[in-house]
Amino acid sequence: MSSELPIEQIKAGRITSKMSFNQQVWALTSRIPRGKVATYADLARKLDTQAYRAVGQAMHNNPFAPDVPCHRVVGSDGKLTGYARGLAKKTAMLKDEGVEVQKGRVNLAMYRHRF
Repeated sequence: MSSELPIEQIKAGRITSKMSFNQQVWALTSRIPRGKVATYADLARKLDTQAYRAVGQAMHNNPFAPDVPCHRVVGSDGKLTGYARGLAKKTAMLKDEGVEVQKGRVNLAMYRHRF
């Protein structure tokens, strides 16, 4: 059994059976590389659930940002949605990572991360 603390596992993108749902969401979010995004639905599907809104709540309650990059999670249509530090900050962070944002949306065909 690993002696790593949950935060170390979360930041490394490792999911364990002892993690809460939120911790699993955060660990999965840690796998989204710079310059890519994923949708709330992508995360939910990867966790074998349809709890898209619960994924959004986990993002909202993320205590590890920006190490766990919740700014890389967008709506199913590529629209930038809620971010605790504001959508202007989310847009700036994504642009700094090379993600093009136009009219509040990301082109998922170009920037979507596939788990």
